Amino acid sequence: MKRSFLLLFLITVVGLVYIFRLFQLQIIHGKKSNPTLSSTVKVEYDYPERGYVYDRNNKLVVANQLSYDVMVIPKDVKPLDTIQFCSLLKISKENFKYRFKKAVKYARWLPSVFLKQLAKEDFAFLQEKLQKFKGFYIQKRIIRNYPLKSAANVLGFISEVNEYIAKTSDYYEQGELIGKLGVEKQYEKILRGIKGKKYFKRNNLNKITGSYKDGKYDTLAVAGKDLTLTIDSDLQQYGEQLMQGKRGGIVALEPNTGEILALITAPSYDPNLLVGRKRSPNSVKLFNDKINMPTFDRGLQAMYAPGSPFKIINGLIALEEGVIDENFSVRCYHGYRYGKRKNEFMGCHCRIVGRPIRLKTAIAKSCNSYFCTAYRKIIDKAENSKIGLDNWNKHVKSFGLGNYLGYDLPTGQKGRIPNSKFYDARNKFRWGATTTISNAIGQGEVETTPMQLANMTAAIANKGYFYTPHIVKKINSSPIKDSTYTIKKFTTISPQHFPIAIEAMHEVFTRGTAKSSQVKGLDICGKTGTAENFIRVNGKKEQLPDHSILIAFAPKDNPKIALAVYIENGGYGSTIAAPITSLLIEKYLTGKISRKHIEKRMLDLSLKSVYEKLIPKKDTIATGTK
Repeated sequence: MKRSFLLLFLITVVGLVYIFRLFQLQIIHGKKSNPTLSSTVKVEYDYPERGYVYDRNNKLVVANQLSYDVMVIPKDVKPLDTIQFCSLLKISKENFKYRFKKAVKYARWLPSVFLKQLAKEDFAFLQEKLQKFKGFYIQKRIIRNYPLKSAANVLGFISEVNEYIAKTSDYYEQGELIGKLGVEKQYEKILRGIKGKKYFKRNNLNKITGSYKDGKYDTLAVAGKDLTLTIDSDLQQYGEQLMQGKRGGIVALEPNTGEILALITAPSYDPNLLVGRKRSPNSVKLFNDKINMPTFDRGLQAMYAPGSPFKIINGLIALEEGVIDENFSVRCYHGYRYGKRKNEFMGCHCRIVGRPIRLKTAIAKSCNSYFCTAYRKIIDKAENSKIGLDNWNKHVKSFGLGNYLGYDLPTGQKGRIPNSKFYDARNKFRWGATTTISNAIGQGEVETTPMQLANMTAAIANKGYFYTPHIVKKINSSPIKDSTYTIKKFTTISPQHFPIAIEAMHEVFTRGTAKSSQVKGLDICGKTGTAENFIRVNGKKEQLPDHSILIAFAPKDNPKIALAVYIENGGYGSTIAAPITSLLIEKYLTGKISRKHIEKRMLDLSLKSVYEKLIPKKDTIATGTK
């Protein structure tokens, strides 16, 4: 009797467990369950059209085109004539095995891409033939087309979702497309839209028997939103032409909005190279090119010594700190001596010997002696060097230097503006203003990106404030309202100190180092720079050709454009960076070029022979300036 009772009890308990579990799965979790996870349900996706991208003048820069992928659901595949199938798709048997194994590994019951982006001429033929190979079908997709073949670093590209993203995402399936780099990545959720889904019931023979739950879970595709960029595509393309045969970065901003007018890196590439089936072999070539680095955005990622343009910041800080005024003068004797040893001397090329040099002239003529004196006064004003340097650091960073600016692009570097902790960690002994004297002229440990230099220039043009640079102007015709890009960011320098710097920058183009690049009828303000750079080879210091730099804005009284131009190994700032800058300003403000001889010289100029002599090396050091 006891045994029969125990058996009955166990049967009852097991039955209740089963009933509870079925109730839990079908009633409680059933409402929340994903129908795609059921083997009795087939899902078909309707991929939306990706949003189009336009420049600030409504010129189309990114469009769409149809693509066709061969898809596979491994568990639906029946025994097939592999030779015939491989011949149809123009792949080898080994390649077939690799692709099928990859699909099985991802998920036997989910669709994944077997062969992507067929040629249009193959689509109709394959669609008919593929019907007899169960488990395989053709899926239409939208891929990109770049009509202008320009601004690859800005736009980015789209590529297949990898296995990790597919398994961790609740939206993407393996083989779908996602934005990589540039605007395509940063605004992926806006551009991609929302894919539609249709669910179908399947019987035990895997045949579709109708809509799943009368279409209760079906959704329509929602097209991606269009973007209007701040970029002026004409200016962008012109800048890329001027940078042919050169390496470096150019950034142009609209000072009164922070809108990025041009973001140029050289060398670059045609963004169409990363579209379709040719994307894979081309990406290997482009991303593995460690010499030219065409996929490396020098405008956002390259950190350079800012050189002489940085002197303006030191001059403004000295004014704000009250350690100099407009009439404070320094006498220069071919350089600045900051110690008793023979090598503790910084040469100067201002060519004003033994006469008083005031701030305006010091900026226009780029006097090292003046700015070394001003820098020492800034640091030595405090009770000790640590406090003095950290105070200097605070002023410099207020111009957006040494920080990620917060622009709406996914790549970048923060640069480096050293503080006391940096030197404490680096030096075993005491340090002070003379130890860090190269900071006075934008060399030494100071590093900036061209984007940061352009933003610094915009802050000077605005007399003490800037807007966070940004690349998107409108989303579906609606202007951006993000306060990140619409609120002024103020520097620590009082507005009354900027006019003298601006007047000096104007003189650079009227009677200074950029005089030969002035444009009739345009008041351009700028500052040239020539940064010396060295490398260490087997422990020995060797000098390489100088970098050519120029920052500028125009017009002087109501600035419409601010630029930073950095040409690697380009020599004096006045020889390459200045004429390129003036051509870009003239092109943007007037829509034409009046100085055809300068344009031809810059278009024809190639530094390829210079670059070919340079052996790729690490541990680059930039010291000194001209």
